[in-house]
Amino acid sequence: MLDELDRIPWNKFHRRISIALGLGWGMDAFEVTLVGSILGVLGPLWHLDGFALSAILGVWFAGIMLGALGFGLLADRFGRRAVFLASLMIYGIATFATAFAPGIVILLLLRFIAGVGVGAEYSAVNAAIAELIPSAKRGFAASFVMNFWSVGTLFAALLSWLLFSLMPADFAWRIVFACGGLVALSTLWLRRELPESPRWLLAQGRVPEAEAIIAAMKRGQASSPSHGIRSGKFVRVKSHLIADLRTLVTRHKAVLALGCVLDFAEAGGYYGLFAFLPLAVLPNLHLAATALPPFYIAGSLGALLGGTIVSLLLDRLGRKPVVSFCYGATALACLGFAALAPAGAAEVIMGFVVVNMLATASWVGAYPTFSELFPTNLRASGIGISVAVGRIGALISPFLIAYAGRSGLAAALGVLAGFWVIGFLAMLVWLFAGVEARGMSLERLSKFPA
Repeated sequence: MLDELDRIPWNKFHRRISIALGLGWGMDAFEVTLVGSILGVLGPLWHLDGFALSAILGVWFAGIMLGALGFGLLADRFGRRAVFLASLMIYGIATFATAFAPGIVILLLLRFIAGVGVGAEYSAVNAAIAELIPSAKRGFAASFVMNFWSVGTLFAALLSWLLFSLMPADFAWRIVFACGGLVALSTLWLRRELPESPRWLLAQGRVPEAEAIIAAMKRGQASSPSHGIRSGKFVRVKSHLIADLRTLVTRHKAVLALGCVLDFAEAGGYYGLFAFLPLAVLPNLHLAATALPPFYIAGSLGALLGGTIVSLLLDRLGRKPVVSFCYGATALACLGFAALAPAGAAEVIMGFVVVNMLATASWVGAYPTFSELFPTNLRASGIGISVAVGRIGALISPFLIAYAGRSGLAAALGVLAGFWVIGFLAMLVWLFAGVEARGMSLERLSKFPA
Protein backbone atom coordinates (compact mmCIF):
# COMPACT_ATOMS: atom_id res chain seq x y z
CA MET A 1 0.00 0.00 0.00
CA LEU A 2 2.83 2.40 0.80
CA ASP A 3 4.23 1.89 -2.69
CA GLU A 4 0.98 3.31 -4.06
CA LEU A 5 1.73 6.68 -2.44
CA ASP A 6 4.91 7.00 -4.49
CA ARG A 7 3.17 5.96 -7.71
CA ILE A 8 0.33 8.51 -7.52
CA PRO A 9 0.88 11.15 -10.23
CA TRP A 10 1.17 14.76 -9.08
CA ASN A 11 -2.38 16.11 -8.98
CA LYS A 12 -4.77 18.57 -7.34
CA PHE A 13 -4.41 16.91 -3.96
CA HIS A 14 -0.66 17.51 -3.86
CA ARG A 15 -1.05 21.12 -4.99
CA ARG A 16 -3.73 21.78 -2.40
CA ILE A 17 -1.80 20.38 0.53
CA SER A 18 1.42 22.12 -0.53
CA ILE A 19 -0.31 25.49 -0.71
CA ALA A 20 -2.30 25.03 2.51
CA LEU A 21 0.78 24.00 4.49
CA GLY A 22 2.90 26.63 2.77
CA LEU A 23 0.58 29.50 3.67
CA GLY A 24 0.84 28.62 7.34
CA TRP A 25 4.61 28.44 7.00
CA GLY A 26 4.52 31.89 5.40
CA MET A 27 2.72 33.20 8.48
CA ASP A 28 5.63 32.03 10.63
CA ALA A 29 7.96 34.03 8.40
CA PHE A 30 5.62 36.98 8.69
CA GLU A 31 6.18 36.76 12.42
CA VAL A 32 9.99 36.84 12.43
CA THR A 33 10.12 39.73 9.93
CA LEU A 34 7.46 41.54 11.90
CA VAL A 35 9.44 41.34 15.12
CA GLY A 36 12.60 42.51 13.34
CA SER A 37 10.72 45.46 11.86
CA ILE A 38 9.38 46.68 15.20
CA LEU A 39 12.52 46.22 17.33
CA GLY A 40 13.84 49.59 16.24
CA VAL A 41 10.52 51.21 17.15
CA LEU A 42 10.16 49.58 20.57
CA GLY A 43 13.70 50.52 21.58
CA PRO A 44 13.14 54.28 21.95
CA LEU A 45 9.42 53.89 22.69
CA TRP A 46 9.92 51.65 25.74
CA HIS A 47 13.52 52.76 26.49
CA LEU A 48 15.05 49.34 25.75
CA ASP A 49 18.75 48.70 25.13
CA GLY A 50 20.21 46.24 22.64
CA PHE A 51 20.17 43.29 25.03
CA ALA A 52 16.56 43.94 26.04
CA LEU A 53 15.65 43.95 22.36
CA SER A 54 17.56 40.70 21.94
CA ALA A 55 15.43 39.24 24.74
CA ILE A 56 12.31 39.80 22.60
CA LEU A 57 13.85 37.53 19.99
CA GLY A 58 15.23 35.22 22.65
CA VAL A 59 11.90 34.33 24.29
CA TRP A 60 10.42 33.68 20.86
CA PHE A 61 13.19 31.21 20.08
CA ALA A 62 12.74 29.60 23.50
CA GLY A 63 9.06 29.12 22.63
CA ILE A 64 10.02 27.52 19.33
CA MET A 65 12.32 25.11 21.16
CA LEU A 66 9.54 24.01 23.48
CA GLY A 67 6.92 23.87 20.71
CA ALA A 68 9.12 21.92 18.30
CA LEU A 69 10.17 19.33 20.87
CA GLY A 70 6.84 18.95 22.67
CA PHE A 71 4.57 19.03 19.64
CA GLY A 72 6.98 16.88 17.63
CA LEU A 73 6.48 14.12 20.16
CA LEU A 74 2.72 14.75 20.15
CA ALA A 75 2.60 14.59 16.33
CA ASP A 76 4.11 11.11 16.43
CA ARG A 77 1.61 10.01 19.09
CA PHE A 78 -1.59 11.70 17.88
CA GLY A 79 -0.97 12.52 14.23
CA ARG A 80 0.26 15.34 12.04
CA ARG A 81 -3.16 16.84 11.32
CA ALA A 82 -4.07 17.74 14.90
CA VAL A 83 -0.73 19.46 15.41
CA PHE A 84 -0.62 21.49 12.20
CA LEU A 85 -4.11 22.79 13.02
CA ALA A 86 -3.25 23.58 16.65
CA SER A 87 0.00 25.30 15.68
CA LEU A 88 -1.73 27.94 13.58
CA MET A 89 -4.37 28.54 16.24
CA ILE A 90 -1.80 29.07 19.00
CA TYR A 91 0.35 31.29 16.82
CA GLY A 92 -2.59 33.32 15.46
CA ILE A 93 -4.18 34.05 18.83
CA ALA A 94 -0.88 35.01 20.48
CA THR A 95 0.15 37.23 17.57
CA PHE A 96 -3.19 39.03 17.52
CA ALA A 97 -3.04 39.53 21.31
CA THR A 98 0.45 41.06 20.97
CA ALA A 99 -1.16 44.09 19.36
CA PHE A 100 -2.64 44.93 22.77
CA ALA A 101 0.50 44.32 24.89
CA PRO A 102 0.73 47.18 27.43
CA GLY A 103 4.41 46.71 28.14
CA ILE A 104 7.51 44.61 27.75
CA VAL A 105 6.56 41.85 30.25
CA ILE A 106 3.27 40.96 28.54
CA LEU A 107 4.87 41.28 25.12
CA LEU A 108 7.60 38.81 26.13
CA LEU A 109 4.99 36.34 27.38
CA LEU A 110 2.96 36.56 24.16
CA ARG A 111 6.11 36.23 22.02
CA PHE A 112 6.93 33.03 23.90
CA ILE A 113 3.46 31.58 23.28
CA ALA A 114 3.61 32.53 19.59
CA GLY A 115 6.98 30.79 19.41
CA VAL A 116 5.43 27.60 20.79
CA GLY A 117 2.93 27.67 17.91
CA VAL A 118 5.68 28.22 15.35
CA GLY A 119 7.74 25.37 16.81
CA ALA A 120 4.77 23.03 16.49
CA GLU A 121 4.51 24.07 12.86
CA TYR A 122 8.12 23.04 12.16
CA SER A 123 7.55 19.48 13.36
CA ALA A 124 4.13 18.71 11.91
CA VAL A 125 4.44 20.46 8.55
CA ASN A 126 7.82 19.00 7.61
CA ALA A 127 6.68 15.51 8.65
CA ALA A 128 3.38 15.80 6.77
CA ILE A 129 4.84 17.08 3.50
CA ALA A 130 7.50 14.33 3.47
CA GLU A 131 4.88 11.61 3.99
CA LEU A 132 2.20 12.83 1.57
CA ILE A 133 4.29 13.56 -1.54
CA PRO A 134 5.57 10.96 -4.09
CA SER A 135 9.30 10.31 -3.81
CA ALA A 136 10.05 11.73 -7.27
CA LYS A 137 8.62 15.12 -6.24
CA ARG A 138 9.35 15.08 -2.51
CA GLY A 139 12.32 17.43 -2.62
CA PHE A 140 10.52 19.91 -4.86
CA ALA A 141 7.30 19.90 -2.81
CA ALA A 142 9.07 20.24 0.55
CA SER A 143 11.21 23.13 -0.68
CA PHE A 144 8.16 24.68 -2.38
CA VAL A 145 6.43 24.78 1.02
CA MET A 146 9.58 26.24 2.60
CA ASN A 147 9.62 29.00 -0.02
CA PHE A 148 6.40 30.42 1.40
CA TRP A 149 8.70 31.74 4.11
CA SER A 150 10.07 34.32 1.68
CA VAL A 151 6.54 35.26 0.64
CA GLY A 152 5.66 35.81 4.30
CA THR A 153 8.71 37.99 4.92
CA LEU A 154 7.93 40.05 1.84
CA PHE A 155 4.30 40.54 2.90
CA ALA A 156 5.36 41.56 6.43
CA ALA A 157 7.95 44.01 5.12
CA LEU A 158 5.50 45.62 2.70
CA LEU A 159 2.79 45.89 5.35
CA SER A 160 5.21 47.34 7.90
CA TRP A 161 6.55 49.86 5.41
CA LEU A 162 3.05 50.93 4.42
CA LEU A 163 1.73 51.32 7.95
CA PHE A 164 4.85 53.03 9.28
CA SER A 165 4.51 55.51 6.41
CA LEU A 166 0.83 56.22 7.08
CA MET A 167 0.59 56.40 10.87
CA PRO A 168 2.69 56.99 13.99
CA ALA A 169 5.17 54.19 14.63
CA ASP A 170 3.94 53.59 18.21
CA PHE A 171 0.50 52.73 16.79
CA ALA A 172 1.53 51.13 13.50
CA TRP A 173 3.37 48.20 15.09
CA ARG A 174 0.20 47.19 16.94
CA ILE A 175 -1.86 47.23 13.74
CA VAL A 176 0.72 45.07 11.98
CA PHE A 177 0.55 42.41 14.72
CA ALA A 178 -3.25 42.44 14.66
CA CYS A 179 -3.23 41.91 10.89
CA GLY A 180 -0.74 39.08 11.18
CA GLY A 181 -2.82 37.26 13.78
CA LEU A 182 -6.02 37.58 11.76
CA VAL A 183 -4.36 36.31 8.57
CA ALA A 184 -2.90 33.31 10.42
CA LEU A 185 -6.27 32.38 11.90
CA SER A 186 -7.95 32.70 8.51
CA THR A 187 -5.41 30.24 7.07
CA LEU A 188 -6.94 27.61 9.34
CA TRP A 189 -9.88 27.53 6.93
CA LEU A 190 -7.63 26.19 4.17
CA ARG A 191 -6.21 23.49 6.43
CA ARG A 192 -9.44 22.32 7.98
CA GLU A 193 -10.07 19.53 5.43
CA LEU A 194 -6.51 18.34 4.97
CA PRO A 195 -6.24 14.62 5.80
CA GLU A 196 -4.01 12.76 8.18
CA SER A 197 -0.80 11.19 6.85
CA PRO A 198 -1.61 7.68 5.54
CA ARG A 199 1.87 6.56 6.50
CA TRP A 200 1.27 7.61 10.10
CA LEU A 201 -2.16 5.92 10.11
CA LEU A 202 -0.66 2.66 8.84
CA ALA A 203 2.01 2.83 11.54
CA GLN A 204 -0.86 3.00 14.04
CA GLY A 205 -2.65 0.01 12.49
CA ARG A 206 -5.51 2.18 11.21
CA VAL A 207 -5.64 0.56 7.79
CA PRO A 208 -9.20 1.48 6.62
CA GLU A 209 -8.56 5.19 7.23
CA ALA A 210 -5.26 5.07 5.36
CA GLU A 211 -6.87 3.21 2.44
CA ALA A 212 -9.67 5.79 2.19
CA ILE A 213 -7.22 8.70 2.11
CA ILE A 214 -4.98 7.02 -0.47
CA ALA A 215 -8.03 6.38 -2.66
CA ALA A 216 -8.98 10.06 -2.41
CA MET A 217 -5.42 11.07 -3.30
CA LYS A 218 -5.56 8.89 -6.41
CA ARG A 219 -8.74 10.67 -7.50
CA GLY A 220 -7.02 13.99 -7.00
CA GLN A 221 -9.44 14.98 -4.26
CA ALA A 222 -8.15 18.19 -2.74
CA SER A 223 -9.64 17.26 0.60
CA SER A 224 -10.53 13.92 2.09
CA PRO A 225 -13.79 13.23 3.92
CA SER A 226 -12.23 10.11 5.34
CA HIS A 227 -10.12 11.62 8.07
CA GLY A 228 -13.03 11.08 10.43
CA ILE A 229 -13.43 7.39 9.53
CA ARG A 230 -12.42 5.06 12.31
CA SER A 231 -12.11 1.36 11.74
CA GLY A 232 -14.01 -0.99 13.98
CA LYS A 233 -10.80 -2.77 14.89
CA PHE A 234 -7.32 -1.43 14.78
CA VAL A 235 -4.16 -1.95 16.72
CA ARG A 236 -2.64 1.24 18.08
CA VAL A 237 1.11 1.16 18.16
CA LYS A 238 2.06 2.28 21.64
CA SER A 239 4.54 5.09 21.85
CA HIS A 240 6.49 6.06 24.97
CA LEU A 241 8.39 9.31 25.26
CA ILE A 242 11.55 7.96 26.84
CA ALA A 243 11.63 4.91 24.56
CA ASP A 244 11.19 7.10 21.47
CA LEU A 245 13.99 9.41 22.51
CA ARG A 246 16.24 6.45 23.27
CA THR A 247 15.52 4.93 19.86
CA LEU A 248 16.36 8.18 18.09
CA VAL A 249 19.61 8.63 19.99
CA THR A 250 20.77 5.01 19.67
CA ARG A 251 19.44 3.78 16.30
CA HIS A 252 19.26 7.01 14.33
CA LYS A 253 22.06 9.02 15.88
CA ALA A 254 23.74 9.97 12.58
CA VAL A 255 20.54 11.41 11.09
CA LEU A 256 19.66 13.12 14.37
CA ALA A 257 23.14 14.64 14.57
CA LEU A 258 22.86 15.88 10.98
CA GLY A 259 19.47 17.47 11.66
CA CYS A 260 20.63 19.12 14.88
CA VAL A 261 23.84 20.55 13.41
CA LEU A 262 22.26 21.75 10.17
CA ASP A 263 19.43 23.40 12.08
CA PHE A 264 21.75 24.95 14.67
CA ALA A 265 23.88 26.42 11.90
CA GLU A 266 21.04 27.77 9.78
CA ALA A 267 19.04 29.09 12.74
CA GLY A 268 22.02 30.92 14.20
CA GLY A 269 23.08 32.24 10.80
CA TYR A 270 19.64 33.09 9.43
CA TYR A 271 18.04 34.68 12.48
CA GLY A 272 21.35 36.33 13.28
CA LEU A 273 21.21 37.92 9.85
CA PHE A 274 17.85 39.48 10.68
CA ALA A 275 19.06 40.57 14.13
CA PHE A 276 22.09 42.07 12.37
CA LEU A 277 19.96 44.84 10.86
CA PRO A 278 18.35 46.38 13.97
CA LEU A 279 21.15 45.49 16.39
CA ALA A 280 24.24 46.31 14.28
CA VAL A 281 23.30 48.25 11.15
CA LEU A 282 21.02 50.88 12.68
CA PRO A 283 23.41 51.99 15.45
CA ASN A 284 26.54 51.81 13.27
CA LEU A 285 25.06 53.71 10.31
CA HIS A 286 22.85 55.97 12.47
CA LEU A 287 19.68 55.04 10.58
CA ALA A 288 16.11 55.49 11.80
CA ALA A 289 14.05 52.43 12.71
CA THR A 290 11.67 53.18 9.84
CA ALA A 291 14.53 52.43 7.42
CA LEU A 292 14.29 48.68 8.12
CA PRO A 293 11.30 47.65 5.92
CA PRO A 294 13.10 48.45 2.62
CA PHE A 295 15.96 46.17 3.75
CA TYR A 296 13.51 43.36 4.38
CA ILE A 297 11.68 43.90 1.10
CA ALA A 298 14.89 43.66 -0.91
CA GLY A 299 16.10 40.71 1.16
CA SER A 300 12.82 38.84 0.70
CA LEU A 301 13.07 39.11 -3.08
CA GLY A 302 16.58 37.68 -2.95
CA ALA A 303 15.45 34.91 -0.60
CA LEU A 304 12.60 33.94 -2.91
CA LEU A 305 15.05 33.62 -5.80
CA GLY A 306 17.46 31.48 -3.79
CA GLY A 307 14.74 29.19 -2.45
CA THR A 308 13.18 28.75 -5.87
CA ILE A 309 16.47 27.73 -7.45
CA VAL A 310 17.07 25.13 -4.74
CA SER A 311 13.55 23.71 -5.11
CA LEU A 312 14.30 23.07 -8.78
CA LEU A 313 17.65 21.43 -8.07
CA LEU A 314 17.03 19.09 -5.11
CA ASP A 315 15.31 16.38 -7.17
CA ARG A 316 17.63 16.87 -10.14
CA LEU A 317 21.11 17.06 -8.61
CA GLY A 318 20.46 15.54 -5.21
CA ARG A 319 20.37 16.79 -1.63
CA LYS A 320 24.00 16.28 -0.72
CA PRO A 321 25.75 18.40 -3.39
CA VAL A 322 23.12 21.17 -3.42
CA VAL A 323 22.90 21.70 0.34
CA SER A 324 26.68 21.40 0.81
CA PHE A 325 27.28 24.08 -1.80
CA CYS A 326 24.66 26.42 -0.31
CA TYR A 327 26.05 26.32 3.24
CA GLY A 328 29.60 26.89 2.02
CA ALA A 329 28.58 29.70 -0.33
CA THR A 330 26.66 31.45 2.46
CA ALA A 331 29.70 31.41 4.73
CA LEU A 332 31.86 32.87 1.96
CA ALA A 333 29.23 35.51 1.18
CA CYS A 334 29.21 36.64 4.83
CA LEU A 335 33.00 36.95 4.82
CA GLY A 336 32.92 38.78 1.50
CA PHE A 337 30.27 41.14 2.85
CA ALA A 338 32.46 41.82 5.90
CA ALA A 339 35.53 42.47 3.72
CA LEU A 340 33.67 45.20 1.85
CA ALA A 341 33.29 47.11 5.15
CA PRO A 342 30.00 48.70 4.05
CA ALA A 343 29.70 52.35 5.02
CA GLY A 344 26.22 53.15 3.74
CA ALA A 345 22.68 51.83 3.44
CA ALA A 346 23.03 50.96 -0.27
CA GLU A 347 26.02 48.67 0.32
CA VAL A 348 24.30 46.99 3.26
CA ILE A 349 21.15 46.34 1.24
CA MET A 350 23.14 44.76 -1.61
CA GLY A 351 25.12 42.57 0.77
CA PHE A 352 22.02 41.63 2.71
CA VAL A 353 20.23 40.53 -0.47
CA VAL A 354 23.07 38.24 -1.55
CA VAL A 355 23.60 36.69 1.89
CA ASN A 356 19.85 36.23 2.45
CA MET A 357 19.48 34.61 -0.96
CA LEU A 358 22.13 32.00 -0.16
CA ALA A 359 21.05 31.58 3.46
CA THR A 360 17.48 30.88 2.42
CA ALA A 361 18.67 28.44 -0.24
CA SER A 362 20.61 26.63 2.49
CA TRP A 363 17.80 26.05 4.96
CA VAL A 364 15.16 25.48 2.27
CA GLY A 365 17.29 22.56 1.12
CA ALA A 366 18.27 21.43 4.61
CA TYR A 367 14.80 20.71 6.00
CA PRO A 368 13.80 18.21 3.28
CA THR A 369 17.27 16.67 3.52
CA PHE A 370 17.07 15.55 7.14
CA SER A 371 13.27 15.33 7.52
CA GLU A 372 12.94 12.45 5.04
CA LEU A 373 15.69 10.41 6.70
CA PHE A 374 13.83 9.71 9.96
CA PRO A 375 11.48 6.69 10.17
CA THR A 376 7.76 7.53 9.98
CA ASN A 377 6.93 6.65 13.58
CA LEU A 378 9.69 8.98 14.83
CA ARG A 379 9.82 11.57 12.06
CA ALA A 380 8.07 14.46 13.81
CA SER A 381 10.01 13.77 17.02
CA GLY A 382 13.31 13.75 15.13
CA ILE A 383 12.45 16.99 13.38
CA GLY A 384 11.30 18.51 16.67
CA ILE A 385 14.54 17.63 18.44
CA SER A 386 16.58 18.99 15.53
CA VAL A 387 14.65 22.26 15.56
CA ALA A 388 14.84 22.54 19.36
CA VAL A 389 18.62 22.12 19.31
CA GLY A 390 18.80 24.47 16.35
CA ARG A 391 16.99 27.21 18.25
CA ILE A 392 19.93 27.30 20.66
CA GLY A 393 21.81 28.84 17.76
CA ALA A 394 18.96 31.26 17.14
CA LEU A 395 18.79 32.06 20.84
CA ILE A 396 22.45 32.99 21.25
CA SER A 397 22.93 34.57 17.85
CA PRO A 398 21.21 37.95 18.54
CA PHE A 399 23.26 38.41 21.72
CA LEU A 400 26.48 37.58 19.86
CA ILE A 401 25.49 39.97 17.08
CA ALA A 402 24.70 42.76 19.55
CA TYR A 403 28.08 42.26 21.25
CA ALA A 404 30.11 41.92 18.06
CA GLY A 405 28.26 44.86 16.51
CA ARG A 406 29.92 47.16 19.03
CA SER A 407 33.16 46.55 17.14
CA GLY A 408 31.58 47.23 13.75
CA LEU A 409 29.63 45.51 11.01
CA ALA A 410 32.53 43.30 9.89
CA ALA A 411 32.77 41.65 13.31
CA ALA A 412 29.04 40.91 13.36
CA LEU A 413 29.24 39.39 9.89
CA GLY A 414 32.18 37.26 10.97
CA VAL A 415 29.97 35.73 13.68
CA LEU A 416 27.33 34.93 11.06
CA ALA A 417 29.91 33.26 8.81
CA GLY A 418 30.96 31.01 11.69
CA PHE A 419 27.48 29.52 11.97
CA TRP A 420 27.34 28.66 8.26
CA VAL A 421 30.81 27.07 8.39
CA ILE A 422 29.51 24.65 11.05
CA GLY A 423 26.69 23.56 8.72
CA PHE A 424 29.04 23.23 5.77
CA LEU A 425 31.35 20.93 7.73
CA ALA A 426 28.40 18.73 8.72
CA MET A 427 27.28 18.46 5.09
CA LEU A 428 30.85 17.72 4.02
CA VAL A 429 30.84 14.68 6.31
CA TRP A 430 27.41 13.61 5.05
CA LEU A 431 28.51 14.13 1.45
CA PHE A 432 30.99 11.29 1.80
CA ALA A 433 29.42 9.12 4.51
CA GLY A 434 25.65 9.65 4.28
CA VAL A 435 22.88 8.39 2.02
CA GLU A 436 21.56 10.38 -0.94
CA ALA A 437 17.76 10.33 -0.61
CA ARG A 438 16.85 11.71 -4.02
CA GLY A 439 14.11 9.58 -5.59
CA MET A 440 14.07 6.98 -2.80
CA SER A 441 10.88 5.95 -1.00
CA LEU A 442 10.69 6.76 2.71
CA GLU A 443 10.38 3.05 3.46
CA ARG A 444 13.60 2.24 1.61
CA LEU A 445 15.40 5.11 3.34
CA SER A 446 14.38 3.80 6.75
CA LYS A 447 16.34 0.59 6.07
CA PHE A 448 19.68 2.36 5.73
CA PRO A 449 21.90 2.38 8.83
CA ALA A 450 21.58 5.74 10.57
